[in-house]
Amino acid sequence: MTREPAVLVLEDGTRFTGRAYGARGRALGEAVFATGMTGYQETLTDPSYAGQIVVMTAPHIGNTGMNDEDPESRRIWVAGYAVRDPSRVVSSFRARRSLDDELEATGIVGISGIDTRAVTRRLRDRGAMRSGIFSGADAALAPEDQLAIVRGGPAMAGRNLSAEVSVPEPVVTPAQGEPLGVLAVLDLGVKQSTIDNLAARGFEVHVLPQNVTLEQLLALDPVAVFYSNGPGDPEASGDHVTLLRGVLDAGLPFFGICFGNQLLGRALGLDTYKLPFGHRGINQPVLDKRTGRVEVTAHNHGFAVKAPLHGEFESPNGYGRIEVSHIGLNDDVVEGLNALDIPAFSVQYHPEAAAGPHDANYLFDRFAQMVRDRA
Repeated sequence: MTREPAVLVLEDGTRFTGRAYGARGRALGEAVFATGMTGYQETLTDPSYAGQIVVMTAPHIGNTGMNDEDPESRRIWVAGYAVRDPSRVVSSFRARRSLDDELEATGIVGISGIDTRAVTRRLRDRGAMRSGIFSGADAALAPEDQLAIVRGGPAMAGRNLSAEVSVPEPVVTPAQGEPLGVLAVLDLGVKQSTIDNLAARGFEVHVLPQNVTLEQLLALDPVAVFYSNGPGDPEASGDHVTLLRGVLDAGLPFFGICFGNQLLGRALGLDTYKLPFGHRGINQPVLDKRTGRVEVTAHNHGFAVKAPLHGEFESPNGYGRIEVSHIGLNDDVVEGLNALDIPAFSVQYHPEAAAGPHDANYLFDRFAQMVRDRA
């Protein structure tokens, strides 16, 4: 393992000294922590992590290497990566290369050998904040210069990253089984597992660029519309909200996850806000109010919708009655919205959940059934 020095610097001046990992140089982004003990390849390739330095709370990372089957998108999206104990060997028969080699080859600057749980506690106390990883020649910069660089970086609030992660041209995935029709998917950072789950329910999945117009979308004659997960602040995505209002006005069934949930909230006339340190990882308990069932779910978001947790309320934008369908049991955050007078619902988490859990996978079936009921 390398002994080259590296340092993680937080916006509040806290410093964590470790060893260089992956590419050498400088990485700037919002520091967030992820609690999954497995699925680091899916985390790295999840576009929702664009613009963020991901700190893994699980101490041992990299033992299964990197393969060609599990990526959730076309590339690694994290701005930087922090781990405690990187595996010195790769032990999976599916591996094609090591995590360290993959990070170096793709230009992702990382750091190892730091107490990532201490970093996590700091973020839990102070909230997600701007940060930087410095290695190679940048590790020799004066601490005050490193801190100034971090504080000069962009904050996540008010940031629109959809154009960076979305496909440039439409991509079509054929339906499996009995066909339901064309599904228009607005790509705000969609994961491959989401596309696979939708296609498995009979949708011909058309993944569309984030700047698609309502006219272009309707020209596909879709049976429904889906908004994906993605990075950034929902307050900075006014065009996507306007597009969604056009979809709702057209009476098309709608399902949104994660960022799509926040944008449905805004389309309905609700506000969103930034969470102190966000929800990330694959062990978040959520109550489905319809069934009373508690689901263990996968999350990756830093913003949430403001809405009354109990009872029905009227959409400020005139879309009828709305209810909060799911509640996060750790902190009573809105985790889902259900429109009672139009065919639209959403959840704040990831029902596709690669590499697990799969408690919420039924939501894809609920969406498909909603489309069938309106056929």
